[in-house]
Amino acid sequence: MGTGVMIGAGIFALTGQIAELAGPLFPLSFIVGALVTSLAAYSYIKMSNRWPSSGGIAMILQKAYGPGVVAASASLLMALSMVINESLVARTFATYALRPFGLESSGILVSVAALALIVFAYFVNAAGNKSVSGFSLIMSAIKIGGIALFAIAAIWATGFSGGAFAEPVALSGLDALLASVAFSILAFKGFTTITNSGGEIIDPHRNVGRTIIISIAVCVVVYLLVAVAVGASLSTSEIAEARDYSLAAAARPALGELGFYFTVAIAIAATTSGVIASVFAVSRMLTMLTEMKMIPHSHFGMSGPIRSHMLVYTVVIAGTLAVLFDLSRIASLGAFFYLVMDMLVHWGVLRGLREEIGARAWVLWSALVADSVVLTAFAFAKLKTDPAVVAYAVAGIAAVFIAEWFYLSRRSQAMDSASERPAEERR
Repeated sequence: MGTGVMIGAGIFALTGQIAELAGPLFPLSFIVGALVTSLAAYSYIKMSNRWPSSGGIAMILQKAYGPGVVAASASLLMALSMVINESLVARTFATYALRPFGLESSGILVSVAALALIVFAYFVNAAGNKSVSGFSLIMSAIKIGGIALFAIAAIWATGFSGGAFAEPVALSGLDALLASVAFSILAFKGFTTITNSGGEIIDPHRNVGRTIIISIAVCVVVYLLVAVAVGASLSTSEIAEARDYSLAAAARPALGELGFYFTVAIAIAATTSGVIASVFAVSRMLTMLTEMKMIPHSHFGMSGPIRSHMLVYTVVIAGTLAVLFDLSRIASLGAFFYLVMDMLVHWGVLRGLREEIGARAWVLWSALVADSVVLTAFAFAKLKTDPAVVAYAVAGIAAVFIAEWFYLSRRSQAMDSASERPAEERR
């Protein structure tokens, strides 16, 4: 399922965004992103090996910081980044689905199609865990095979000398390359879905880490194949122009009309399974946060268990984001939220749990430094091109921390008042 989320978002939603920033060097961005992700995965693997849990990241943060504002806020940031990912992949689905009809530039139709996919994902998830697992497994196999076939065929048809790879590389653009790594990291973040599934994996003390490593390795191979195929077929300006559907744009000159429609079909399969897997993961994580009393909950008159309510809240938020924001801003918000949360995980493990779980300090410091460098470069790049999205991200992160502080403070006061009443009654 983690691989399903990663490939669903990473290839189809983010390849064009990464190439627009990094230029001809954009395949290198995937390699650097994989290295940074591998460093980041170290904390999650060590924690999951020690305490495998369906709580995943929420459990890691609570053990690192205690049941307070930081743990609750960072957990909520992770959940929100996952919801953002759903809207990102849903809009990508809509763009590819409408591309054969030349309607991908219609904002209204893209929003309607994205919303329809999110609603479909809700019904699949509402049908139960077995439906999600079976559907995701089949779709993941189809899309990995299909994407690899597209990439190999495109590379065979075009070679390595054309398109973006024939353009000169400007060393002055290294800061943009570094900024693009934020999107590459976002393309790999699906491994956190595996962390959240620790309680359901056989022999999780060993297999969570192995599964994460295998998922990252599979994605690196697939991403590089696709990046080379796109870069060999299209120039940098053509990739930027078709950034929301770059694979479909690359398929036509390399493989003709049949290749174009094949790529669109694979994109639809990949993004559909990605949204379904993400809705499943985030609703389960929000349920865990509610049960851990880290976020407030209201039934709003709905019946049934908490998870069924969380499914509704998840698709409502994801649908709203898919309608209100374009792909670039959705991806940027997701990158900001995820990187801040990731740094809090590493700092918490380094500060309080390193010796208990047997983690090496230099790896944790390396992950922290890598995240901070990428986050800084990405923030500066966005301040130049889209300062509003930086403001949205800062406001969103601040709102999460303030809301959690307010909720946990009121909950603590209510618990103190409840504990004082029996003492007064005994008097």
